[in-house]
Amino acid sequence: MADITPSTTATQLATAYTTAAQNLLTNQGKTAQATAAALTKLKTALSAFDTAVSALSGKTGLAQRSATLSGSAGTATATSTAQPGNYTLFVEKLATTHQVAFEDLPAVPVALGGPLVVKLADGSSFTVALSSADQDGNGSISQAEIARAINLESGNQGKVTAMTVTSGGKTQLVLSAGQSGEGGQITLDASGMPASALKDKFTAAGNVLVAAQDAVIWLGGQGGIEIKQASNTLTAIDGVTVNFTQAMATGAAPLTLTIGADDTGTAANVTGFITAYNTLEKALDEMTTVGKDGAAAGAFVSDSGVRSLRTRLNTVLRQSVGSLRLADFGVTADRDGALTLDAAKLKKTLAANPEGLDTLFGKSSLTASSGVLGAFHTLTKSWTDSSSGQIKRRQDTVQITQKNLSTRQDRLDAQYTSAYNRYLAQFTQLQALQSRMSDTSGLFANLGT
Repeated sequence: MADITPSTTATQLATAYTTAAQNLLTNQGKTAQATAAALTKLKTALSAFDTAVSALSGKTGLAQRSATLSGSAGTATATSTAQPGNYTLFVEKLATTHQVAFEDLPAVPVALGGPLVVKLADGSSFTVALSSADQDGNGSISQAEIARAINLESGNQGKVTAMTVTSGGKTQLVLSAGQSGEGGQITLDASGMPASALKDKFTAAGNVLVAAQDAVIWLGGQGGIEIKQASNTLTAIDGVTVNFTQAMATGAAPLTLTIGADDTGTAANVTGFITAYNTLEKALDEMTTVGKDGAAAGAFVSDSGVRSLRTRLNTVLRQSVGSLRLADFGVTADRDGALTLDAAKLKKTLAANPEGLDTLFGKSSLTASSGVLGAFHTLTKSWTDSSSGQIKRRQDTVQITQKNLSTRQDRLDAQYTSAYNRYLAQFTQLQALQSRMSDTSGLFANLGT
């Protein structure tokens, strides 16, 4: 009889006893882990697509307009709401920012500081407590300390900026308005300050470096519609922004603002949507592949929910808004489901229906969802919502499954240990019996000699 090794035999028998159950648990664990990883990947892909959709929706429209301003007096941009056409503009005046200087302000004792009221022509004001402006503690207030007190005053909030400038041996306190135009004209009220040379300086008119002036722009040329405003940025024309950089001489030829279709910009926006959709489709392809030629199948190859998601994505892609469809604007899918753009067809359809593209794509806002972008946003959010989305519910289910598998693994480990201990005890006894039988056999052999 061959010698028995109890521990080895017990391990073999306990392993055989639990192998079927262990294989089942291992496979189920791998499936749960793969599903969890695939759900994370799916959420990432859907979220990336939704981010791209939201970025497109955040624009004023996918159909872009170009804006060109003749001459060198400024630059212009236009959004999709701008109406194509030509506009005549004349810049009579540019808006300027008021700047005033006070030269060689005398240093005065703190007690003579008092309140200084800074006023703007638009009616706003703030009060500076100069008696608290002594930063270095030397008992007097300098020009630099006055500038600092003005800038740090809580009521200022950018209305006025103060600085000191030294030139030719003279130092000046320079005040600059925080806004351009006539409303930014600065005046000082020192009536609350004690009598002093500093009060006298502030009471006298300062040296105006730049006068406060509104911009004067004529729509239709001089004699047309006058637009007077504090800014040099003109937004009076719907969807158009013009930034003027210089005024024009009297009698100069007016500027021409031309608004037209920006085919390149529009095609870029549509291409951005196509790229985002194709990226999502590629990710879904990888997760639902059947795994040909020895390749592993995707985690969702047999998942009815993900198949339904793909069907709904295709449905949204092919939906009509009124009588408009993506195919009308040159966006079509090839045999593999990837989208492509026919730029010539896009341009042709936009020429016939300039507002159609934005009507079709719509917006992705949850409060004002519309069009293709809105439908895609609603669909993706139904999967990615962190509190009630389908992915969150599936992840919760997977976590419960993994927890149950862990509990079952603990029980199986206990069964293995119990079986091992039982087999170890039995074969330890058998080994002892085998040893005694061997000893007895040897005794009989010795008696026969």
